[in-house]
Amino acid sequence: MSIPAVEDSWGRIDAWLLRHAPVSHALLRPPASPLDIRAAERALGVRFHSDLVASLSCHDGVELQPGAPVLTHYGPLSCVADIVKSTSFLRGISADVPDDDTLDEDDEDYDELATYWHHDWLLITLGVGWQSSDGLFLSCHPGRNWGRLGRYFDEDTPSFTGWASLRHALADLADALESGRPFNGATPLAYEGALLWEAETSTVPDPVSPLALAAESAEPEPKPPTPSEPLFVPVGRSNGAYLAMVRHRTPPPPPPNQPDVVFAEHLTPAELLRRLGAIPDTVRPRTRARARQAADSTWAAYRPMVRAGSVGGWAYATQEGGAAQFTRPELLRRVSADTRAVALTRRGPEVQVTVAEDGVPGPEGVRHVLSPREGGGDLWPGSTAAYTRFLAELEGEFGITYRPDDDTDAELTSALLLPVLEDVDQAAGQYVGMVRDFDLAALIERTPPARLRTAMAAQLGRLAAETRFDVYDEVGDALARTARGETVDLTPDSLLDLRIRTLTAEAWAARQRVSGQRAWRDDNDPVTQSDFSAWALRVEAARALREFVHAGAPAAAATILSRRMSAHWRTELAADLEG
Repeated sequence: MSIPAVEDSWGRIDAWLLRHAPVSHALLRPPASPLDIRAAERALGVRFHSDLVASLSCHDGVELQPGAPVLTHYGPLSCVADIVKSTSFLRGISADVPDDDTLDEDDEDYDELATYWHHDWLLITLGVGWQSSDGLFLSCHPGRNWGRLGRYFDEDTPSFTGWASLRHALADLADALESGRPFNGATPLAYEGALLWEAETSTVPDPVSPLALAAESAEPEPKPPTPSEPLFVPVGRSNGAYLAMVRHRTPPPPPPNQPDVVFAEHLTPAELLRRLGAIPDTVRPRTRARARQAADSTWAAYRPMVRAGSVGGWAYATQEGGAAQFTRPELLRRVSADTRAVALTRRGPEVQVTVAEDGVPGPEGVRHVLSPREGGGDLWPGSTAAYTRFLAELEGEFGITYRPDDDTDAELTSALLLPVLEDVDQAAGQYVGMVRDFDLAALIERTPPARLRTAMAAQLGRLAAETRFDVYDEVGDALARTARGETVDLTPDSLLDLRIRTLTAEAWAARQRVSGQRAWRDDNDPVTQSDFSAWALRVEAARALREFVHAGAPAAAATILSRRMSAHWRTELAADLEG
């Protein structure tokens, strides 16, 4: 199939822009003069490829103003002056960067890409930031890559695109505009007279569930103790007596036993576990070693593990695995409801005491110590000492007498947690100006509250359908109530709250599995990056619902619109506002 000439493709592009996006068309610059093109060639010492000459002879780039036509994330086409400026700038940087390929350019194995910036490349677009740090380059180097288009991004390795030439790229652009099909992964749209690009995304309809995989495995049983190595090893006899070799090895000192711990006055350990979000099916007695072994297994699915006991009039819980929980304000508010809670936490160099009373930080506030890193067995001796000192202070101030080593071997009631949700920012999104080149602030200001609420409820429903967040009965009910303007039950431990917490745990576990941070992670793991993305999108839709319920439509609008997956959400929003 023959590829249209550059001039023919520009004729089609001009016609579409003039009809559908006149604002963008008006920002195309007039043709460059042959004198300017030849002057640029002399300045750079490079003969421009005929495709580039033909394109510049149609339009000398664009005016760099809002609404200017761009080639998706590759940015606007550069004018002759910017080509000279950008190319000279990148050559200057390249002069200080050694090339990866030491072969001579005449060698058949010479790799043109094995360089920071080749002398015969021309940066012909200005990328996302409309600067010379990224964009498309055109190779004017004589040889097999003459006229090819490549992608260059600051601090990244350059590579060639799938377009054999600028002529091919402009033909694809014309086809995309006329057909509405994607170009370089994005769909062209005309909105308020300007050309926009939107990524049409999709998601895995039924992602693999890390929690379901965990349910298929069993909690590991305690490992038998490892036999100790004999101190004396017989090596032979001499005159009826054994000769012995004495092994003398000093084991490294164990790390200090200083777990994160939270105390709650007048609560039972069972009630404390409930407030922390204990999963009922995982509640059982465990020693510290067994709890930590379980937390590191596939059965736990990266969920936090805690053990609970009591000291005096206080219940306490120690965290034995999983993401840190006891510094989270939403959790401390839950634990301290109608009582007092004190959390002592340590993470490497930092140790902290946090006091809360009936959900509010107490007058003692937060005390913390940050120690410098040092050598030796204890990298942060300052925080090690601070942890011990804070324990003593808790005994003096609150009557809490707790020694971490005392319960190491005790079988305390323990459980995995379904972590409580983060607080909703009541002002979330209310002061966001632009979302995906859309003036959200102006929309909120000019739209009556009732109409805005109705439109955003419709957009929320579409987001839930796109991400398949709406496949759960409690979510479907909540969305229906939202559309009717009715109250939605999102109280702690409600069905909807538990569903969203479960989705959040799914996304967290999927993220950890695909990151390969555990020894049992392998290339055959059924959880893929696509599965993680699907769970993460559902969590984002859940966040939008929570913002809508707790903070209102204006606060949720930014999250809803920024997460919509359809490229045509603007058109749908306009219809929702009219309706």
